[in-house]
Amino acid sequence: MRLIAIIQARLGSSRLPGKSLAPIAGESLLAHVGRRVERIGGVDELLIATTRVAADDAIYSECKHYDWNCFRGNEVDVLDRFYQAAKARRADHVLRITADCPFVCFEEAGRVIHHHLASQADYTHNVTVFGSQMPLGTGTEIFTFASLEASWREGMEPHHREHVDEFIPEHPNRFRIEALPAPAPLRRPDLRLTIDTSEDLELTRQIYGQLYVPGEPIPLQQVIRFLDEHPDLAEINRHVVQKRI
Repeated sequence: MRLIAIIQARLGSSRLPGKSLAPIAGESLLAHVGRRVERIGGVDELLIATTRVAADDAIYSECKHYDWNCFRGNEVDVLDRFYQAAKARRADHVLRITADCPFVCFEEAGRVIHHHLASQADYTHNVTVFGSQMPLGTGTEIFTFASLEASWREGMEPHHREHVDEFIPEHPNRFRIEALPAPAPLRRPDLRLTIDTSEDLELTRQIYGQLYVPGEPIPLQQVIRFLDEHPDLAEINRHVVQKRI
């Protein structure tokens, strides 16, 4: 049984180009996300899935620097890129992470994995947009390879190809879906901890500037406590309207 964590990353973001390699506290955004994923218990391999376009050669170089495996695939059809990456690494289960989440909760991700395997679900998540109440950008989701392959083969609508994770929830009678709510200390959907705009990036830099110890991922509960102590910081990006991840 191989459980692969795949971080999807590219530099061609429409709202904030180049964000995956944006510098934060002396390292790139991708580096911080990768370090957090490395802390997730139960993961056999970390894989970065980027595109074949020339601009993303820089993503490939960053992966080489951190000794992370890198798969290059379709720029527009994200579901195909994700599926082909999982297939190439012979994954049985795939944990999906996006490279714009510098506070992905590694502790809760381990709980998601454990629950997924114990329940023999097809898809398990604690994603904010699906109602987990985690701070936005801190949840994770895991698929069986079989359910991912079904999504890839049958999910032909544009939103299926762009968002990777929407075919399965649209067919709840076909797939076993498990949803984990946030534990009480992390039940803060009012907090926006993803990076989609310059304001999001500014907030992240403020938090890392105060809390980050090089090489040591910041626990999510510490981030929440810090923002509660500095409510003005949470206002930096509160007005941002969330695009579907």
